[in-house]
Amino acid sequence: MAMSGQTLDIMGDRQSGQDVRTQNVMACQAVANIVKSSLGPVGLDKMLVDDIGDVTITNDGATILKMLDVEHPAAKVLVELAELQDREVGDGTTSVVIIAAELLKRANDLVRNKIHPTSIISGYRLAMREACKYVDEKLAMKVEKLGKDSLVNCAKTSMSSKLIADDSDFFANLVVEAVQAVKMTNARGEIKYPIKGINILKAHGKSAKDSSLLNGYALNTGRAAQGMPLRVAPARIACLDFNLQKTKMQMGIQVLVTDPRELEKIRQREADMTKERIEKLLKAGANVVLTTKGIDDMALKASFNYFVEAGAIAVRRVRKEDLRHVAKATGATMVSTFADMEGEETFDLSFLGHADEVVEERVSDDDVIMIKGTKNSSAVSLILRGANDYMLDEMERALHDALCIVKRTLESNMVVAGGGAVEAALSVYLEYLATTLGSREQLAIAEFAESLLIIPKVLAVNAAKDATELVAKLRAYHHTAQTKADKKHLSSMGLDLSKGIVRNNLEAGVIEPAMSKVKIIQFATEAAITILRIDDMIKLVKDESQNGED
Repeated sequence: MAMSGQTLDIMGDRQSGQDVRTQNVMACQAVANIVKSSLGPVGLDKMLVDDIGDVTITNDGATILKMLDVEHPAAKVLVELAELQDREVGDGTTSVVIIAAELLKRANDLVRNKIHPTSIISGYRLAMREACKYVDEKLAMKVEKLGKDSLVNCAKTSMSSKLIADDSDFFANLVVEAVQAVKMTNARGEIKYPIKGINILKAHGKSAKDSSLLNGYALNTGRAAQGMPLRVAPARIACLDFNLQKTKMQMGIQVLVTDPRELEKIRQREADMTKERIEKLLKAGANVVLTTKGIDDMALKASFNYFVEAGAIAVRRVRKEDLRHVAKATGATMVSTFADMEGEETFDLSFLGHADEVVEERVSDDDVIMIKGTKNSSAVSLILRGANDYMLDEMERALHDALCIVKRTLESNMVVAGGGAVEAALSVYLEYLATTLGSREQLAIAEFAESLLIIPKVLAVNAAKDATELVAKLRAYHHTAQTKADKKHLSSMGLDLSKGIVRNNLEAGVIEPAMSKVKIIQFATEAAITILRIDDMIKLVKDESQNGED
C-alpha cells in the first residue's frame, strides 16, 4: 500500500527541504532576539520567572538561555552553544548566539537563491579560518605593550554590560587582584590561574562598594560548637565525606536481645565507635575537621567533646564543591570511608592537608571559616555585599565573567579592541577576500562578512544611537586602515556607545582577550553549520496506547 509523502509508516510526521530550514532559522532568530537587547554597555536586563515563581534578573546570555525552556531542537543547539562558550571562555555568550543566528539567516537566503548548502558550508568554514587567522596576526596586541592596566580594562569591558557597570573601576581591581592571587605553575611549567580557587561569598547588607577580597578560602559556615577555638595555626585539615553521627545498625539487621541490660551495651558501643573515629582523626594530628555530613551532637557536647579538648575546629555540612576546592588547595585527600583494605578502620597521616591557619571570622552577620596560607595554590575569597538576592546573584554572574576574562587575558597574553572593532575589521577584510575568489564560496564569504556586522549594529541599536550611520563610519575607518599602510593604527577603531561616536578603543581601554573573539567566531560558525546541514526533520508521535497497560 502506497503511503502519501508526509506520513511515515512509523508514527510521526516528516518535513523536508526548505520548510525545515526556514523553521530552524526562525527558531534560532527567536532565541537570538531574546538575548539581543542585552548586548553591550547599555544592554537591558531580563527578568525570568520560573515555574515555581523564582525570579532571576540577569544580563548574562548563558543564564538567560539556560532558564528558558526551549522546545525547538534547532534552537536547543544555540542554547548549548551559549553554554559551551560559557565553559570555554566564560564571557561573550550573547555575542555568540547573535552571530550564529545571523549567519543562519543569511545562509538561508543564499539557499533560497539556489546555492547549495554544501557550498555555503565550505565558504563559511573558509571564512572562519581566515577570520581567526586575521585576528591573531593583524588585530591582536600583546598585553605587555599595554601594561598592567590592560587587565583592569579587560575586566571593566566585561563588566560594562552588567549590573555593576557603575562601580566597574572598583570591581575590576578586585577581580584582577583575585586572579593574580591564585597564580600557580603546573607540572609542565605553564603558568595557570585556576579561578575555581576564588570562592565567591554573598552577604546581605551594605552597598556593592563594600565588597572585599579576603585572603584565604572562605567557607560559609561557622564552627560546629561554641567551645572550639576561634583560631588554629598551623592547621592540619581532614576533609571527610561521611557522617560522624552515632553509628547506627544498617537497615534490615535484626538483633535479638534477651536481656534488657544488653541494650545499653549496644547503645554504648554505637557511641564508642563514633568516639573512636574521632580519636583516630585527632591522633593522626588533625586539628581541623571538615565534613560534608553531620557531626553527632553527642560528640560535640562538653563531657564528650574530644574536639574542644584537643583544641580542634570541626565544621559540619560543608558544601561538597567547597570541600573539593579546599582539598585541592591544601593538599588533603577527601576521605569517604575509614575502612582500609583489611577492613580495619584507619586514618592515615598523608590524608591531611596543610594551611598556615584556620580562623573563624565575622562577615556581616554570618560566621565564616577562613582557611589561610594554603599549601598548594593560594586561595582567595570575594565577599560580595549588596541590597538583595537578585542583586547579589547578578553581581556573582558578572564577576564570574570578569574573572574568566582576566584569566584568559593572562594565559593567552593577547588582546583586541572591543566595541565592534574586531567585527568591523573582519567584515571589511572578508568582503575584500570574497572578491578575490573565483568560486561559488564567494557569496557565502560575503554574507559571512555581512553577518559579523550584526554586533556593532546591535551595540548601536541598544545604545539608542543611529546604527546605520555609525556602522558606515566604522567600516570606512577600517577600510582605510587596511588599504593604506600608514594608517594601520585605525584598525582598533570601535564604537563609543555613551557618546555615540567612533573612537580608538585600544586607547580608550575597551579591550577583550583575542581568544574570546576567536572562539566566538569558531563556535558561532560551527553551530550555524550544524543547523544548516539539516534538511529533514522526522518527529515521532508519542505512542499513547502503551501507557496504560505497562
